[in-house]
Amino acid sequence: MLYLCLSVLASSLIFVVFKLFDRFKVETLYAIVTNYVVACLVGLLFYTGDVPYSEIARKPWFWGTLALGLLFIVVFNLIAATAQRIGVSVASVATKMSLVIPVVFGMVVYGEELGIGKQIGILLALAAVYFASIKGKSIRVRRPSLLLPLGVFLGSGIIDTSIKYIQEVYIHENEYPLFSATVFGAAALTGILFAIGKSRHTPLRMDVRNILGGVALGIPNYFSIYFLLKALQNDTLNSASIFTINNVAIVMFSTLLGIVLFKEEISGKNWFGIGLAVISILLVALF
Repeated sequence: MLYLCLSVLASSLIFVVFKLFDRFKVETLYAIVTNYVVACLVGLLFYTGDVPYSEIARKPWFWGTLALGLLFIVVFNLIAATAQRIGVSVASVATKMSLVIPVVFGMVVYGEELGIGKQIGILLALAAVYFASIKGKSIRVRRPSLLLPLGVFLGSGIIDTSIKYIQEVYIHENEYPLFSATVFGAAALTGILFAIGKSRHTPLRMDVRNILGGVALGIPNYFSIYFLLKALQNDTLNSASIFTINNVAIVMFSTLLGIVLFKEEISGKNWFGIGLAVISILLVALF
């Protein structure tokens, strides 16, 4: 449970850093690219063995990391587009509701069994994510705009599912830092190519604020993945339980951090969602 708690803490800090970007006028795209470079370097730093650069491409998980790196950038841009065109609440709900995909994958592929308590807990978790995320009016999305949150939902779910599958089948525990570093390195390369492509319309600009923002984001970003990989080794909880607790706890904890650090206003629906989150976590963890 310690690694799961650390993963939740690291993931929640990512939202805090994103919130601070507006305050310090950090340009998100450049900070994101820097963040992936930093996360890659942190992974290489924490890898205890010799880094076999020439052998990385021969690792059975190598091509999976390239695909994940590309997905990280694509999903990030989908989240940004969803938040800007439809609303932050829709983006948040679509991201966290994606926990359904790895849960179903675990049941189908690994034959993970879910007792009635865990089934109720997962259903409450979905409701908790919705109520804890909505701000003001209820979420309403027009049909033509559904493709954006659908892309976020599928992309986020595929990322979590792929991480679980690769962790289960291909990675040795001592390779977690190297695997994470390679994923972030692939995301950094994809992000750099994306930024270069965008520079045709908008000149590239890098300043100290963007670099510092990327450093502040990259460190918790790396550990959110590293600790999730460690948590997935849990002998007591299956992957369905871990992804449920992880996603719901992130929503709950990041909401509480918003209250404490940024004096965000929380509605009755949000408090109801937080309450459901606590109940769902208890059900999934105890049964």
